Amino acid sequence: MAESLTYSSLVNDIVTYAERSDQPFLNQIPRFIMLAEQRIATEARGLGFLRVVTGTLQAGQATLQKPARWRESASFLLREGSDWRPIYQRGYLYCRQYAPDSTATDKPAYYADYDFEHFLIAPAPAIATDFEFAYYELPEQLSEANQVNWTTRYAPHLLLYATLLEAQPFLKLTQRIAEFQALYAQALEGIKMDSARRLSGDQSLLRSAAQ
Repeated sequence: MAESLTYSSLVNDIVTYAERSDQPFLNQIPRFIMLAEQRIATEARGLGFLRVVTGTLQAGQATLQKPARWRESASFLLREGSDWRPIYQRGYLYCRQYAPDSTATDKPAYYADYDFEHFLIAPAPAIATDFEFAYYELPEQLSEANQVNWTTRYAPHLLLYATLLEAQPFLKLTQRIAEFQALYAQALEGIKMDSARRLSGDQSLLRSAAQ
């Protein structure tokens, strides 16, 4: 059976690379991994982090709860008969000015971040309308109870280098930061290129993944 990265094997790898097994260092490893996952989710947008959810906007519904672990929106489509129509992301002020009367309804044209957990729909739909929303997520965090996720399966080198990069300030080995930054950057570029190839049929998602 081919060897694969897990949370536990990643912890062991960090101990081996750092040549440290004292308890203060071991206690910090989960934090290093968490910070690495946050870094990757921010910088490595691509198919592995893209999720699609569907649902229905009810008549008069002006806000919509964002999916769990949402980080960035990719596309928002509404059903019109047998077709899908996009609505476009704008700033909160733009949407408020476009649809100043929160009780008025019509065909939604735009959406905005209302807060970190909700969207504002402008204007609210006049009738119940099915939607399909694509977004980039923060994968479920690795832990003893959650040993694998997309990153361990498809980008283990990226996760390893990101974690080692996060560990260097604690280790006070500032001379190694550049080393692991270069390894991480090389792995990140490979993931971005792979995502760009896979997303090449959708220019809007391609631009987002390449940024």
